[in-house]
Amino acid sequence: MRRLFSSLTLAVLATTAVQAENWPNWRGPNLDGSSPETGLPTTFSKEENVKWQVEMPGEGASTPVIWGDHIFITSARGKEDCVAMALDRQTGKTLWEKPFPGYGHDDRSNFASPSATTDGEKVIFFFGSGQMATYDFDGKELWTADIEADYGEFAFQWTFSSSPILHDGKVYLQVLQRDEPAKGRGVEDGESYVLALDAATGKEVFRHVRPSDAQMESLESFATPLPLTVDGREELVIVGGDVITGHNPDTGEELWRWGTWNEGHQQQWWRLVPSPVYGDGILLACAPKNAPVYAVEAGLTGTHEGESGLAWASEPTKQVPVTTDVATPLFYQGRFYVVDHGRTRTLSCIEPKTGRVIYSEPLGSREKFEVSPTGADGKIYLMNHLGDVFVVKAGDEFELLHKAEMGNTLKNISRASIAVSQGNLYIRTDTTLFCIGE
Repeated sequence: MRRLFSSLTLAVLATTAVQAENWPNWRGPNLDGSSPETGLPTTFSKEENVKWQVEMPGEGASTPVIWGDHIFITSARGKEDCVAMALDRQTGKTLWEKPFPGYGHDDRSNFASPSATTDGEKVIFFFGSGQMATYDFDGKELWTADIEADYGEFAFQWTFSSSPILHDGKVYLQVLQRDEPAKGRGVEDGESYVLALDAATGKEVFRHVRPSDAQMESLESFATPLPLTVDGREELVIVGGDVITGHNPDTGEELWRWGTWNEGHQQQWWRLVPSPVYGDGILLACAPKNAPVYAVEAGLTGTHEGESGLAWASEPTKQVPVTTDVATPLFYQGRFYVVDHGRTRTLSCIEPKTGRVIYSEPLGSREKFEVSPTGADGKIYLMNHLGDVFVVKAGDEFELLHKAEMGNTLKNISRASIAVSQGNLYIRTDTTLFCIGE
């Protein structure tokens, strides 16, 4: 009887551990958009399977970041300034909030686009204004930084929106920008760089200049760094400026480089949005504006271009559009899932090592996709610009399981990825944060 009780207890504890998974950054616990959680709802609406919903102070593209009973999220507050918020995961009630100055530089986004990052003890917020701040879970300020004040004004055509990543005691932020002013912002002979700060103090660990032959807007990247371990070697993967690179996470030193997808760097308007994603020995770098997805072999050293170091590249067509301009692909259960955001609004399932397209099916969306897909519980959750959520069965056969209209207005501003934690979906639309669960 004791042995049976122990077995049952271990089973319950194992199940609880899976269901209690946190979502510590915008791409989740595995940094690839996936979660091991189960028991998530397949069907829901604004009324069905809603545990709670709260209205956000304003617009924002930041994904909810969740640890334990805390949700961390940023928002514009009206058209005046921004706010960093901690919410109670059980109720959605605001636990504390911190104001930040400024709103944005253009009419397509605002400073509340980067997502927070946490290690369970501290949370780090970053805004497109360059303001960064770290708090404990009670809202006590630990340190602040102003990246623009310390390292120079950003030079982007659009509002800067790369998210930081907290890993192994360091905060990593990539600032891949123009080498000349853009719309009156920035400096002549400006530099792109990878920055690492000590997570405990905010002091600089390194600032590594990352050169590129890209031109004008093609120098700009809105991606997030990807910490990775390949064959025992730790590295930090950076994408943008027409190339993908791997760096020593302690010094910033460049370990390898592959590229370019922009032959001769002739395209000057190819800003990059999707972050790199890793799965099954392959790193994806997604060229913009209906260009191919490039699969680079993980574990490279030195400089590579063309076929050297390349596992495969997609060949986008209208029938099989394996391309993505904004959404970062998902790696889940041994497959890459790529969303064509605007031209056909299609979901493609890809075999990682070969690039074989298992399927490429239209989702039937009225609007484009800028939200990166989430995988959990044998399902893929996607949201379009209007706030319509699509639930697709994971696996090698396409099956649309559900569609829910979660947006509250006709404004095409839903950009936050869907987060998964402790048996619930957290869906941020144009005006509202929903907690969805059975």
